[in-house]
Amino acid sequence: MDLLIVGTVAYDAIESPYGKTDKILGGAATYIGLAAAKLGVTSSIVSVVGEDFEKNHLDLLTSNKIAINGIEIIKGGETFFWKGKYHNDMNFRDTLETRLNVLENFSPKIPKENTSPSIVMLGNLSPSVQLEALQQLTPKPKLTVLDTMNFWIENTLNDLLNTIKNVDVLIINDEELRLLTNETKINKGAKKIQEMGPKTVIIKRGEYGSVLFNENETFILPAMLLDKVVDPTGAGDSFAGGFVGYLTKSKDLSFNNLKTALVYATIAASFCVQEFGTEGLTNTSLADFENRLNEFKKLTQY
Repeated sequence: MDLLIVGTVAYDAIESPYGKTDKILGGAATYIGLAAAKLGVTSSIVSVVGEDFEKNHLDLLTSNKIAINGIEIIKGGETFFWKGKYHNDMNFRDTLETRLNVLENFSPKIPKENTSPSIVMLGNLSPSVQLEALQQLTPKPKLTVLDTMNFWIENTLNDLLNTIKNVDVLIINDEELRLLTNETKINKGAKKIQEMGPKTVIIKRGEYGSVLFNENETFILPAMLLDKVVDPTGAGDSFAGGFVGYLTKSKDLSFNNLKTALVYATIAASFCVQEFGTEGLTNTSLADFENRLNEFKKLTQY
């Protein structure tokens, strides 16, 4: 397996100015895998769900070339659930309910046949769980990418720092960067993170795009201009999935190719936010993806 994804497979309930959903498929690993699948990449997910997790959602994953032999199903358990409400300014949301359920005692168990991936994507999870998964991989992957969030920075900083020093790439948003480094300038913050271990740092800046720092090189990319954003829930995870998906497919870790991967990450995220849940990804064809890539290329050429 070239791409291994460790993260949540979950259920969400979302409310935004564009509507409201009941329980729908979500989770970091789900979005990452579906975004990578848009590029024709086969992947494997390591996660945990409850007995309530629907078979049709497992079928959706497998139909997108995502192996599910690493998804543990806890008999009698319930799947991780998050409920949130977005405001007119989609940068702000309220968490209405969080139920960890089976995720509370999750200990990743990577199937033996999946312990030698070329690239591993550690989705947003407890840093101790991320490190536990990483320690099961032999030999060391060619590239290890980690995503995190402010909750782990504020509550498990020592564990997070211990995990960060073992990865090659850290994906983080600008608010989290400032929280982690106490730097207001993202270039200074990125430099501090590089000193922690990762040689590559990607700063997500929402509608303002993203910045890639790789050793002494920097690349700045705008976001895709969209008329409507319906649900930003899986945007960051889809971004990560597009990034690692392209690198897995191209098998090239040069700086120039990292820049191209960032473009694919941006396009994946742009489709995700246009519909509720995972539908923005599952309803997108390869032709749709290529057309938007061409449109984005025209917007960014000079």
